[in-house]
Amino acid sequence: MKNIKLFTFLILFTCSVFSQNNIWTLEECVQHALENNISILQAKNSLLSSEQDIVSAKGNFLPAVSSNISGGASLGNIEVFPGEFRDREFYSTSLGVGFSQSVFNGFRNINLLNQSKLSLERNQYELEKLKDDISLNVANAYLNVLFNKENLELAKSQLKFSKFQVQQVTIMVESGSEPMSTLIETQATYSRDIQSLTIAENNQDLALLTLSQLLQLPYDDFDVEIIQIDTPSTNLMYDDIAPILNYAMENRNEIKVAERDIELARLGTKISKSAYLPNISMGYGFNASANFSNLTNDDQLLDQLNDNKGHSVNMNVSIPIFNRNQTKAQVKKSKIQEETTNLALDQIKINLESTIQRAFTDAKAALRAFEAAQLSLNSQALAFDNSKERFTLGAINSYDLEQSRIRLLNAESSSINAKYDFIFKTKVLDYYLGKR
Repeated sequence: MKNIKLFTFLILFTCSVFSQNNIWTLEECVQHALENNISILQAKNSLLSSEQDIVSAKGNFLPAVSSNISGGASLGNIEVFPGEFRDREFYSTSLGVGFSQSVFNGFRNINLLNQSKLSLERNQYELEKLKDDISLNVANAYLNVLFNKENLELAKSQLKFSKFQVQQVTIMVESGSEPMSTLIETQATYSRDIQSLTIAENNQDLALLTLSQLLQLPYDDFDVEIIQIDTPSTNLMYDDIAPILNYAMENRNEIKVAERDIELARLGTKISKSAYLPNISMGYGFNASANFSNLTNDDQLLDQLNDNKGHSVNMNVSIPIFNRNQTKAQVKKSKIQEETTNLALDQIKINLESTIQRAFTDAKAALRAFEAAQLSLNSQALAFDNSKERFTLGAINSYDLEQSRIRLLNAESSSINAKYDFIFKTKVLDYYLGKR
């Protein structure tokens, strides 16, 4: 019996945890995307590769060490004395070790190390930009789910009211106070509201599907936590675009990426110019050799290796004179790349300013639209309340009441659209201010 209770508890606990795990908060969605998005994982691998480039660049400052050992054998008859041949095994061996070190190569190694460090920094900014973009996309997709959920609730409330109206009008038709045509019109409205509810449910499902696909999660049973979105007010609006532009130009990751591209291009020019300068290197080597046969004992072999050992030291100075204009052409190409990256930075700044200007203008327009929608909603709510009272008193018929309800429904729908549109556009401005 205890085992059955324990088993039942485990099943209920597992189902509870599973159900809770399918309700995702905004923070969980963003965090999951940042940890599992394929593009981010690829960017992180690029960082790991850049770190290895730094290791390789640092290795250029170290000496190259190598060793070698070789041997040979000759088997068969050889002429020991004139006319006298013997079967003899003849062996030879040699061994050595050496290292070489670059002393000066036109500062190429230093520039290559700086280039690899700068590439790592650039890729880090690229990764941060990618994280910002994905965070914004997830937040907007999440808000879109909330928007469609709110529309769905509105559709449900309207359907509930329509159903109530059908019941009321039915009673009135049966009592003879309303004609049958009024009931038919009310039932038609109820059918339209059923259709509207179906559309709202479908839109909510599509919004959840979009978010789940963005997070690369299974769609089955996927849902999000309902966040209470307060009614926006003017304190959410930015009064001046200048602080946004100034912050973006100084801190946006796409600007930093473009600036690092310029620095990389300049280092590329320095690396190209290093081919004009002399290249100095030095090396050291040690070697020993011995020849022996099957008649040679081990002591004689060691003596030969000791007697035939030697050391060598060398220095090489290579001075470039003419290499068929290859270096000259490469330097010019590097300078052209510098100019190209400078132009790219200018273009990014122009695009960024244009995007922020548009976002700021859109947010201002969305605020005005939201304020107008709120005024309209308040007016239509009062008008509908008045229409219900007049309908109860018999001052207006059901058609007039339905028209008032439709105007209220449109006002509520417009208010929801305006609210989320303003939130979306304000979120974009937050994005350019570095707020996630």
